[in-house]
Amino acid sequence: MTTALITGSTAGIGAAFARRLAADGHNLVLVARDSERLGRQATELHDRHGIEANVLTADLAEDDGIEAVADRLGDRKNPVDLLVNNAGFGNKGRYLDVPMADELRMLKVHCEAVLRLTSAATEAMRERGRGGVVNVASVAAFLPRGTYGASKAWVVQFTQGAARDLAGSGVRLMALCPGFVRTEFHQRAGMGTDNIPGWMWLDADKLAATALNDLARGKTVSIPDPRYKALMGVAKMVPRGMLGGISSRTGRKYGPQ
Repeated sequence: MTTALITGSTAGIGAAFARRLAADGHNLVLVARDSERLGRQATELHDRHGIEANVLTADLAEDDGIEAVADRLGDRKNPVDLLVNNAGFGNKGRYLDVPMADELRMLKVHCEAVLRLTSAATEAMRERGRGGVVNVASVAAFLPRGTYGASKAWVVQFTQGAARDLAGSGVRLMALCPGFVRTEFHQRAGMGTDNIPGWMWLDADKLAATALNDLARGKTVSIPDPRYKALMGVAKMVPRGMLGGISSRTGRKYGPQ
């Protein structure tokens, strides 16, 4: 049985990946900050699917947390075959309204942790000649929209570049770029969601299934829904300056309240 490690596993997209992978027979290493919640999740998945689910409590905004997860990914005796870098969060407020400490914490989780964990995982995977990494980004990566979008753009560019460098090694990397997904993301950031149209919401379980299919097909970027693929196609044709204005107005309409 293969093993998958998922960061931010206890809610939203991470929990959807855990459910899908457990149902498919993968053993799991579940990573999050809440030990009690991790324990409940591991027990539920083990009892329902008969897989082994280990927990690793770690805060990826801290060096110790990143190092603990990197050490587990580098364990050659208990290899990880799939890494899902899902942990992340949003900050409420426009640029300069958000405290610098919060901006830096976001970059730590979205960029530094993704870099270090991907590197730890793929180094071990390359030695074995197989493995996969899904780095969860966002369609915000393709829009000029603050630190969150910029950090997710970094995830996409980094993942595509690393995938090219590891081509032929047996290791696959993919950036997953969803739109609005019904998770705890907005609640934790203090963002209102009542004004977001119903058609813009994606189902986390369908998202995880599509992402794993796209990874198996060798995609390096996955936008897992036709609606968002169409929107991003239109965005590519809009002049960058105009796109920035549209993105700003849309962010005020559908973003933090």
